[in-house]
Amino acid sequence: MADTTDTRRTPAPDRDGRRDAREVPELPPYGRLREGLRAYGLISAMWVRSTLAYRASFALTTVCNLAATVLDFVSILLMFSHVSVLGGYRLPEIAFLYGASSIAFGFADLLIGSMDRLGQRVRDGTLDTLLVRPAPVLAQVAADRFALRRIGRIFQGAVVFGYGVVVLDISWTPLKLLLVPVMLAGGSLIFCSVFVAGGAFQFVAQDASEVQNAFTYGGQTLLQYPPTLFGAELLRGVTFVLPLAFVNWLPALYILGRPYPLGLPTWAAFTPPLVAAGCCALAGAAWRAGLRSYRSTGS
Repeated sequence: MADTTDTRRTPAPDRDGRRDAREVPELPPYGRLREGLRAYGLISAMWVRSTLAYRASFALTTVCNLAATVLDFVSILLMFSHVSVLGGYRLPEIAFLYGASSIAFGFADLLIGSMDRLGQRVRDGTLDTLLVRPAPVLAQVAADRFALRRIGRIFQGAVVFGYGVVVLDISWTPLKLLLVPVMLAGGSLIFCSVFVAGGAFQFVAQDASEVQNAFTYGGQTLLQYPPTLFGAELLRGVTFVLPLAFVNWLPALYILGRPYPLGLPTWAAFTPPLVAAGCCALAGAAWRAGLRSYRSTGS
């Protein structure tokens, strides 16, 4: 009687984290996404359990992280102790902009902020250990050392955002109400794509975490202030090149009833999801190109 046991061997992943498609059929896009989300969830849950094992330490680091983010808004309060209007915007309006950018960036930093460690992994060769594991490399890098303490930034941003909403006399309509979650979700995805693109750049530069931070943390700081403070060239850059203006400026200005920079049309306020999708696609392509170019340390 013939042996019907399937003796096919599952090959090890290659440097791109994918198996040989000639022996194992490649997963469809939704399958790869599901696999990546599952790996991300398992790794991040492991780090959360590790963090909560020392609850006093977690509480102290969270409070310190919250205090550090509070100082950002304190600097704005100090400005308004000397002026009543900044760039044509009152304090509650700037609080609205500040809170929206902080919440969007806070979620991106919580979910994928570990990307800035990729350069260190490339330099010391520890990225090789991620390549041989049966999980997408991006999910492993993003979930590495998942820092639950970063929720402090989200909480602080939500408090400032709530202050702006309560104090401002906004004429709420169904479209404006719908635009608030769209703005926050789209802004988070745009910042996530910037983190991923910065990580891809570190495959080439290897020591570029500060360059990445200039566009992530620096971009979030830029969006805390109204666009009227900046020159037209900078506004064009953050609208048409690195579209950070879609994180909060364009949708928030529609909610506040303020004119758009650069004379953009009104419907531009509702495009953050489309811009976020495009940014994620470009960041994904950059990540795959960077991963294919990786050649280890040679040691």
